Amino acid sequence: MSNMPAPAYNDAEKGTLEVRSPQIAASTELSKSEKKAVEIDVFPVQALKKDAPPANASKPPPKPKKKVSKWILWVIWFNTYRKFFTFTFTINMIGIGLAASGHWPYALEYPGALVVGNLNFSVLMRNEIFGRLLYLFVNTLFAKWTPLWWRLGCTSTLQHLGGIHSGCASSGVAWLILMVVNEYRARSTFNDSVLAFGVATTVILVITIIAGLPWVRNTHHNVFERNHRFFGWSGLFMTWVYTILSNTYSSETKAWNMSGVHVIRQQAFWYTMGMTLFIVLPWICTRKVRVDIELPSPKVAVLRFERGMQQGLLARVSRSAVMEYHAFGIISEGTHAKYHYLICGVQGDFTKSLVNDPPRKIWTRQLKFAGVSNTSTLYKRGIRICTGTGLGAALSTCIQSPYWYLIWIGSDQEKTFGPTISGLIHRHVGPERLMLWDSKERGGRPDTMKILKEVYHYWQAEVVFITSNYIGNAEIQQGCKEAGIPAFGTLWDF
Repeated sequence: MSNMPAPAYNDAEKGTLEVRSPQIAASTELSKSEKKAVEIDVFPVQALKKDAPPANASKPPPKPKKKVSKWILWVIWFNTYRKFFTFTFTINMIGIGLAASGHWPYALEYPGALVVGNLNFSVLMRNEIFGRLLYLFVNTLFAKWTPLWWRLGCTSTLQHLGGIHSGCASSGVAWLILMVVNEYRARSTFNDSVLAFGVATTVILVITIIAGLPWVRNTHHNVFERNHRFFGWSGLFMTWVYTILSNTYSSETKAWNMSGVHVIRQQAFWYTMGMTLFIVLPWICTRKVRVDIELPSPKVAVLRFERGMQQGLLARVSRSAVMEYHAFGIISEGTHAKYHYLICGVQGDFTKSLVNDPPRKIWTRQLKFAGVSNTSTLYKRGIRICTGTGLGAALSTCIQSPYWYLIWIGSDQEKTFGPTISGLIHRHVGPERLMLWDSKERGGRPDTMKILKEVYHYWQAEVVFITSNYIGNAEIQQGCKEAGIPAFGTLWDF
């Protein structure tokens, strides 16, 4: 969970590209030869053209990078995710310390319940059904009328549930290690099969956690998907075997109690049953569905699926039913719409295959999982700022709500993203709440925080949602934190 330098993320498959990524032209009235200064007044949007310098104007020198205070960097790094992880892991470590020192008899008598209890809660935090219910509960009860600090807290909590997921998973393995160590200390009273499966289960779960580390996830996505899932399923199977063996063997009598009634009376059995249900339930929603693929340019594939969607959802798609799944933001005009769309930047092996060998059908989970944008209904007014294919996670919010302002930064958008995406923007997002920056036509990337601050005050926004690459996301979050603007950015911790 350390703060790492920006790695070579597969931005397209995260739904984000560099700030130089393809964008839509800011206005059809802009001349193709027009160049814009990097520093401009962005309001009113219709007046941007008059602020353009002469065609022969020299490009302004780049500004030196502003130094960010260590306090702001710390506050952003120690986000709610890491707070949840720290709290969850610390509480469990205190419990392990009490158990190891003999001050918690319950933990010594029922260590398996603490192992699978933590694993059970870890899996629950990543269950799509549970997540959708949480978002529905919060959005239904607290939208708009509650204090802003409360609504911001709700968004932060929902976005960072992964901290509980990783904290409970790590704690469950720590409890398992303590359990196995204690069994080996008293190995004369345990059957060899119990000891062997204890070690095997521990090794598999440790590998599962290693495969889920941020560095592995973000730099070797396919390795993460395949290993985390394979060892995760293997760990579930081994947990079942180990739980049953542990509950049927009596260390006092050194005999097996094969009574099914005895097994189902144990806490660990029901925790393991719950964990199994939480893992299996989302997979029953997996289907192979028809997809139409539009290739407006070599850089982007636009996937079109049947049926409309509410805003703020993400889809997982794959060419295989069980192999790696890739998440993309969903663009839709609403639940009444005929189609919904995914924007896939062509960078990784999966997205390149969509261009080189477009499938007619593709695997997806019909039950979509909610992203941070799903909490946009909590706020009276907000801003959605994104770069490149990050539009896929942002556009639905601005299409389906007239109270959200869209800022999209990049280059040559109309040509790269094609008429389908540009048509959705121009039909549903009026110029009074739209700022599209084409860095190719305007002579460079903008002063993002200057634009954002002006839009924030003009639009009287309550919050900013960011979808950008690692560097862009960090710069905007730092600027917003310094300016006192509530903002939520893309995560690389989940």
